[in-house]
Amino acid sequence: MNSGNSSGLVSAGRILIALYFLLPGLMKFAAADQQLELMQHHGLPYAAFLLLIAGIANVGGAFLLLVNRYVRLTALGFVLYILVINFFLHDFWNFEGLEAAHETQNFFKNLGILAGLLALAGASPWRRLSLKGLARSDAKAS
Repeated sequence: MNSGNSSGLVSAGRILIALYFLLPGLMKFAAADQQLELMQHHGLPYAAFLLLIAGIANVGGAFLLLVNRYVRLTALGFVLYILVINFFLHDFWNFEGLEAAHETQNFFKNLGILAGLLALAGASPWRRLSLKGLARSDAKAS
């Protein structure tokens, strides 16, 4: 990873992206009924199970980003997550009017987050996944 001023910028970006996933992840548990309704509105099968998996992924991934562990792997995992979410939950092509506009906005907003995740992954070291590795931050492992 770069040293100097850019490492502070990468850290700030990492923390902000972590918060972007943490708060909605917590809401998947705190307001599960609302989330399930949205998923069912988009015709997702197994919505309750998928909501649980999404909540765990959001909170767990956000935690890893916050504590600077396995950042590249987590960021790339979130890239895949966003692609799936965009295709199934922000399917603007299936709607009209205000709802289509709202889903289009969320779809393209998510592409911006995806771009930030790709940049974060590119600025972070690759690490082998291991339980022992959870004790060391990515900064110390590189």
